Amino acid sequence: MKIPPHLRRCAIELFAQMDRAYDDVARPSGFVCNGCKDNCCMTRFFHHTLLEYLYLEEGLAKLAPEVLAEVRAQAESVVGETAAMEGGDRPVRIMCPLNQEGRCILYAHRPMICRLHGIAHMLRRPDGQTQTGPGCDDFYAQCGPSADHLLDRTPLYVAMAKLERELRTALGFNEKIKMTIAEMITDDSLKFKD
Repeated sequence: MKIPPHLRRCAIELFAQMDRAYDDVARPSGFVCNGCKDNCCMTRFFHHTLLEYLYLEEGLAKLAPEVLAEVRAQAESVVGETAAMEGGDRPVRIMCPLNQEGRCILYAHRPMICRLHGIAHMLRRPDGQTQTGPGCDDFYAQCGPSADHLLDRTPLYVAMAKLERELRTALGFNEKIKMTIAEMITDDSLKFKD
């Protein structure tokens, strides 16, 4: 299963918009993300879109075979460690299998939350309420309560939802998705394959 070319172009532009929106808040806030102790690459994020799944799969396909084998082995280890730690009294914190030497090896193909996380943000919910977040601990430490500069996630989420609907319609895909990056990498279920 592949992203149709016209939707792929839309996805690339949307991800570029996300990167610009992040920079538009980080720059005036004076924020520099540079490997803090609370590394977001160790946070257990779930991803819910077929678009992110297939786009990540595109990136994986570009890796050299030996690198891909190493990433898959690391992802299997992460999935196993996560399962062993679930239900414990502390949150699961394991490094993403795509992080090598402190950098994401599929940075251009990273999912939405990897692009937007850490910055002070707001979201206008469908019920009219506005939800805000102060950013990660490192953002708060560097910038303080930066109410003047909030990343408005609303138009980005709306655009992602629209693109996701178009993709699912084009591919005839109706399954729900709730996966970590490690789970996406190790997933071999036929429902995602050609």
